[in-house]
Amino acid sequence: MTENNLTIGVVGAGQMGSGIAQVCAMAGMTVLLNDVSEQAVARGIDTIAGQLDRLVTKDKLSASARDEALRHLKPAASLEQLAQCDCVIEAATENETLKLDIFRRLDAIVQPNAVLASNTSSISITRIAAATQRPDKVIGMHFMNPVPVMPLIEVIRGLHTSDAVCQAVTLLAKQIGKVPVEVKDGFGFVANRLLIPMINEAIFCLYEGLASAEDIDTVMKLGANHPIGPLALADLIGLDTCLAIMAVLHEGFDDSKYRPCPLLKQMVDAGLLGRKTGQGFFRYNT
Repeated sequence: MTENNLTIGVVGAGQMGSGIAQVCAMAGMTVLLNDVSEQAVARGIDTIAGQLDRLVTKDKLSASARDEALRHLKPAASLEQLAQCDCVIEAATENETLKLDIFRRLDAIVQPNAVLASNTSSISITRIAAATQRPDKVIGMHFMNPVPVMPLIEVIRGLHTSDAVCQAVTLLAKQIGKVPVEVKDGFGFVANRLLIPMINEAIFCLYEGLASAEDIDTVMKLGANHPIGPLALADLIGLDTCLAIMAVLHEGFDDSKYRPCPLLKQMVDAGLLGRKTGQGFFRYNT
């Protein structure tokens, strides 16, 4: 998996998956984008085309480069169409049962030497790898949101991930213009073990009436030099994803300091998930 002409499969055409597909296609790799339905894949490709069009409008990308990237992007109606991929990156919902099922199916479909990577935000890579017959070829590639903008990829080695696979994925990250940082396989890894509890604590501040959502975010932007406040960031990530990560931390460490705020649970129950639903801690035009 060291040559430039790689074929990358991406499972999940939502916010993260479409971003991953976009950066891989822009790097000249053939990308097969899969989701649960052809309509979901079509929406993902439309999202990517729109993002590329905006880059052209802002003179950050040439029209010919946009067209070339779109030529590298192909829909895959089923996982079976990913059989010849050099690497498959799973970017499905942060649900362990779902991810384990996807990896079991991919293991039976994709060529034996292919790498299987997960964009999981918090779930153990070792546990995901155990669902396959190739645990040495399973690794975490935790992209940051929004993928085309954020440079970091956490490269997470499971207990059995081989040195060769880690090196190949590190090179892949560099080929798509990202900065890979290798971390151990621990609950939440590094980024979300630090970030999501901070967001959860900001939600507690709101829940306890210490300040308004706007003022909590202003405090962190002006007082801690954060480019975006924690509640607006939660809306960007998705409150359901924040809750899922807190649940993994709470269960994994069995420590009450990781308990999800009741307000976070309530908002997820109400379907107020942030930007993707038009309302979270703030309202958005959809």
